[in-house]
Amino acid sequence: MRHFPALTATLLLLACASAPPPPDWQSQSFAALKSYTSAYLSGNTRVAEVEFERAKAEVARTGRPDLMARIELLRCATEVASLVMKPCAGFAAVAQDAAPAEQAYASFIAGRWDTLQAAQLPTHYRALVTQNQAQAGQTAKPEQGASAPSQNKLHQIEDPLARLVAAGALIQRQPLSSIDLDLAVETASDQGWRRPLLAWLGVQLKRQQTVGEAHAAAKTQRRIDLALQKN
Repeated sequence: MRHFPALTATLLLLACASAPPPPDWQSQSFAALKSYTSAYLSGNTRVAEVEFERAKAEVARTGRPDLMARIELLRCATEVASLVMKPCAGFAAVAQDAAPAEQAYASFIAGRWDTLQAAQLPTHYRALVTQNQAQAGQTAKPEQGASAPSQNKLHQIEDPLARLVAAGALIQRQPLSSIDLDLAVETASDQGWRRPLLAWLGVQLKRQQTVGEAHAAAKTQRRIDLALQKN
């Protein structure tokens, strides 16, 4: 469970804090979500799709749209971590029954932070959102200039997947600094997550090519070629 965002930790394990064992749908859906996340991040789309449908089937047994909203958010957040940016259609279908915290998380992963209340987000995202909102207010003032900081608070997010989700959300608002981009690349690399690694290496390569860093770009391309190899 370490590699799940904080939101996921509260999705389906509410019964784990009590003495009785969790109901079957809860344990089965959590296992399916864990398998989905692992398969998706490794680049195994077929298995990921099967496991997510299995999780949805288990949650559907409860007749609770709010729980369905949560697992749809998990899927969209995992995609954002891999720089797959598209409307979260699954969540939109059940959004009217989602709690304010889930509504806030949906705005977070879509990069809609301007009016977002950081207190509604999982704790480890709050400092990043607050910092970014403050920076947006400062750059709106011409006399203060519009230079970006050298580093955002991504490094303070300890959970690897949560960090990549935050990086994917942030890049929808502004270009990442080289420091933050390197952090995203190495986070994916350390976990052996092929799909987000290739996505973030692609961004890194484009940045290096744009600024004329030929040596660094060649090294990044070699990393991409290696990550593309499959046994």
